[in-house]
Amino acid sequence: MTSLAPDGQPIVLLEDVTLRLASQAGQVNILRGIDLSVAEGETVGIVGPSGSGKSTMMMVIAGLERPTGGQVRVAGCRLDELDEDGLATFRRENVGIIFQSFHLIPTMTALENVAVPMELAGRRDAHVEARRLLGLVGLSDRALHYPGQLSGGEQQRVALARAFGGRPRLLLADEPTGNLDQANGQAVIDLLFDLHARAGTTLLLITHDPALAARCQRTVRVADGRVDAPSAGPGP
Repeated sequence: MTSLAPDGQPIVLLEDVTLRLASQAGQVNILRGIDLSVAEGETVGIVGPSGSGKSTMMMVIAGLERPTGGQVRVAGCRLDELDEDGLATFRRENVGIIFQSFHLIPTMTALENVAVPMELAGRRDAHVEARRLLGLVGLSDRALHYPGQLSGGEQQRVALARAFGGRPRLLLADEPTGNLDQANGQAVIDLLFDLHARAGTTLLLITHDPALAARCQRTVRVADGRVDAPSAGPGP
């Protein structure tokens, strides 16, 4: 049995979450009653076909998309009760996100990309911590390089360092190796699990790779906007 958050509640709890979006053809049901519970410190691989609702579910958990119905509770916060400023504060204090396409700021160095979110959060040690994190991902010698001067694998490692800069309780990774070759992808995933273990962060990992999902403690399949029964994995 996995442990729960200190208050006895799962760190992520979705109950009958729905999301309908308008289109030219009418209302489209993206999420059709999602139920999901994730314990503090757990690693969960999220799999399913393209268009099944995996990324949308992650956006809802991050507070970047508001559901049409149901309840979303993350890190003790009822996200449906927060305004936009409240959601921004929630993300800054609790969530790290890694996307497939890096999302680095091209006019900032690797060091600045990692440090600036911490500076905005009021961290006085932002640059010191950014250098430490870049060292953990093997990029100490690339700290002053701009994204355009880095390989895809290096850019994703910068994004990984940035995601851990806020000391998140919850890390959301959406196809983090999707734009990388096999060798770089493997290196990024090894770093991801290593940093997760160091920080004790809860990890939700969207992937099309069954072998990668199997490194997580549990695999959850999303199909047609619903969560299938979860299956256990061997863990990292």
